[in-house]
Amino acid sequence: MKIYGIIPARMSASRFYGKPLHDILGVPMLEHVFIRSKMYGQWDELIIATCDDEIVNFCKKKGFPFVMTSSSHTRALDRVAEASNKLSQPVLENDVVVCVQGDEPMLEPEMIQAVIDPIVNNDKIKCTVLAMHIVEKDLWLNPDTVKIIHNEKGKVLYTSRAPIPYVKKEFSEDLMARRIYGIFAFKKNYLDLFIDHTETRLEQLEACDSNRILDMDYDQYIAPYPNRKSYSVDSPNDIKIVEKYMVNDDCYKKY
Repeated sequence: MKIYGIIPARMSASRFYGKPLHDILGVPMLEHVFIRSKMYGQWDELIIATCDDEIVNFCKKKGFPFVMTSSSHTRALDRVAEASNKLSQPVLENDVVVCVQGDEPMLEPEMIQAVIDPIVNNDKIKCTVLAMHIVEKDLWLNPDTVKIIHNEKGKVLYTSRAPIPYVKKEFSEDLMARRIYGIFAFKKNYLDLFIDHTETRLEQLEACDSNRILDMDYDQYIAPYPNRKSYSVDSPNDIKIVEKYMVNDDCYKKY
């Protein structure tokens, strides 16, 4: 079993055009993501997947490996699936493909191991998503944050931008709400099934490709992860938040 990492990135993000190359503490966001991803030392191959010449030129300048993908993709996992067929070596059906989204500049290498472990350790698990505990009410209420509902076995039941699970009382850490942190892992044959299926109604309504997996009647499992002061970039306002916490971040201090 081999492990492949793919970082999807495009310039035309709906809420923040050009965000992959926006500077965070003087370093383009995509560079943060690639360097941190590379800190996970078990890759058989790690590449950036894009449809934009600006990102290609950036990769060439930095010496980062990349593949070109279609400009028609609106979902990160579709881009990753296409890229998985364009790597330097054939990806076999039982190999693991990890999507590390290009707007997670504060990721930790341990997060990558967390999404891979369930697949490696359980033949029945073919697809995982990193699920981080939400301890901040504002994050729970934020529609840019995709929340996860899962059963007691960790199987994902639904993902939504709404603040779920619903509670009548005040939000608290004890609610154990979880959010999607943009790292996903698939067995290659599972990823092929995903790309062969058209977008589904709930995927389009929630703007979340995990719902396609659930609509297809396939299983996705959480890789639970404790809360970290680790923030995604969905809008320009998120840059200041990331910079505030990244400056004291252990991974950042290594590069």
